Amino acid sequence: MNPVVNKVTQNLIQRSQEKRQAYIALMQQAMKDTPPRKRLSCGNMAHAIAANNSTEKKTIGSGKTANLGIITSYNDMLSAHQPLKDYPDFIKQHAANFGCTAQVAGGVPAMCDGVTQGQVGMELSLFSRDVVAMATAVGLTHNMFDANLFLGICDKIVPGMLIGALQFGHLPAVFVPAGPMPSGLPNKEKAAARQLFAQNKINEAEMLEVESASYHSPGTCTFYGTANSNQMLMEALGVQLSGSSFEQPSSEIRAALTGAAVEAAIASSEPSGNYRPLYEVVTEKSLVNAVVCLLATGGSTNHCLHLVAIANAAGIDLTWEDIDLLSDNTPLLSRIYPNGFADVNHFHTAGGIAFLIRELRSAGLLNEDVVNIMGEGLDYYTTSPKLIDGKLEWQAARETSGDLEVLTTIDKPFAASGGLKLLKGNIGKACMKISAVAEEHHIVEAPCHIFHTQEALIDAFNAGELYKDMIALVRFQGPKANGMPELHKLTPLLGIIQDKGFKVAIVTDGRMSGASGKVPSAIHVSPEACAGGLIGKIQNGDIVTVNAITGELSLQVSDETLSKREFAKMPEFPQTLGRSLFSLMRGNASNSENGAHIF
Repeated sequence: MNPVVNKVTQNLIQRSQEKRQAYIALMQQAMKDTPPRKRLSCGNMAHAIAANNSTEKKTIGSGKTANLGIITSYNDMLSAHQPLKDYPDFIKQHAANFGCTAQVAGGVPAMCDGVTQGQVGMELSLFSRDVVAMATAVGLTHNMFDANLFLGICDKIVPGMLIGALQFGHLPAVFVPAGPMPSGLPNKEKAAARQLFAQNKINEAEMLEVESASYHSPGTCTFYGTANSNQMLMEALGVQLSGSSFEQPSSEIRAALTGAAVEAAIASSEPSGNYRPLYEVVTEKSLVNAVVCLLATGGSTNHCLHLVAIANAAGIDLTWEDIDLLSDNTPLLSRIYPNGFADVNHFHTAGGIAFLIRELRSAGLLNEDVVNIMGEGLDYYTTSPKLIDGKLEWQAARETSGDLEVLTTIDKPFAASGGLKLLKGNIGKACMKISAVAEEHHIVEAPCHIFHTQEALIDAFNAGELYKDMIALVRFQGPKANGMPELHKLTPLLGIIQDKGFKVAIVTDGRMSGASGKVPSAIHVSPEACAGGLIGKIQNGDIVTVNAITGELSLQVSDETLSKREFAKMPEFPQTLGRSLFSLMRGNASNSENGAHIF
């Protein structure tokens, strides 16, 4: 086994020991004291099965076979979730074929960062993860279910569902994807059009046509942002079937995979005699595997927050330092937009997650002694599903990549290290996605230009004030300030400045999109401005160093000068469009380094 991966894993186990043991004890106590359905009174049970038919009532009431709980994020406004509409009925029918039952335990909100990008609704985005976690717990708290199926896809939904599921870690959990839409307009053309639009070289009608050619049908968006990183992570964690992430919604195999997920949930349940609870699947070792796979694919920076929050829910103390150390020792094996121009369909066709995991295993970069919903170890996750004469079979990963420009081998990586970098210095800590940043932009030292809103930066760009070497410092964008919105709308603007030959970077206590690309971005700065972070004392013209090679994020101002400065005053953020309802969450949020969660 790779010594660094082993060291990180063992340190994580040791650091988390007390907290992890307490979590496992709590889950075991839950199964002992409140086993599914067994403590419900006749009145309790009657309420829970009143709407079922007579056969289902008898089956559920007997307690002899598994009753599956379904948590769904279905809505028909969002392309990723629209295909989930008919899943519950399919799951119920498939469960019935095995003498079991299923019920929709509850729905969770599913907001889209694509719709809210650059809009005020984005200020609810991050905390929607914690709302999803709580909604998941509400649905499952009826204690009716022997195993649970989670129908979720995108950015905050899957992490929120998993955090909620871990509160019921004494039960098996299976995540059920719907898959990406077919490939549309190439990502390179979309990115170029966005820069043209930012320069008023194409109009809104032309830009909408471009965007609609990219996001064009049911299914997940095809770039490798947080949504598709979620799917890869669920496979790497072992809570999703191997090879199920990137089969398209309309493909013949998709229904077969959903049926297989139902079978996996039944097989893992206590009534089946092969009890495999979630707390045995999500462990320190499987989390390290997930991080390694994220790094090897250049995945979303949002998971610097989500993975820490998920780990916390499982009683595990994952840190940014763990992720950074793993990144330094994990080769980059895929090029998917934004750290390339291919999409997840191309990645999947080239060999996908099964090929990736096989390559990582060959270098000893993954923990082998893990449990998953398909069994023990990682052998299942180096296989891909195929339909043979109408039956689902898993076959070994292809021997060679179908496209070496998209998915490469362990001995010929695209880069020696993974896609994420931890930056440290007197400003605090920050994360940077470097897999899509050209080497000549890995170091930027320049005067900073201060902004307290993204709108102010847009105004300055439109006024022609930003064509210079510059650090765009956007503060009061952290979880406690305004909910930590993504600032991806700024990427095309800063990219235009960079293309003019200027040295430019962004430093912010907010987030960028999981698809942020070529502009060096020191994000998630912790501590944030409104929590006493030094970022709140920086002034226009101060020299800031962003160095992705040495991992430095520093303000070149003396301590004596800083001691005489006052903290900048946070602007008043409007509380329209539901933002006032989230004030308690903002007030109680942990810092970014700890996952920016409220639990």
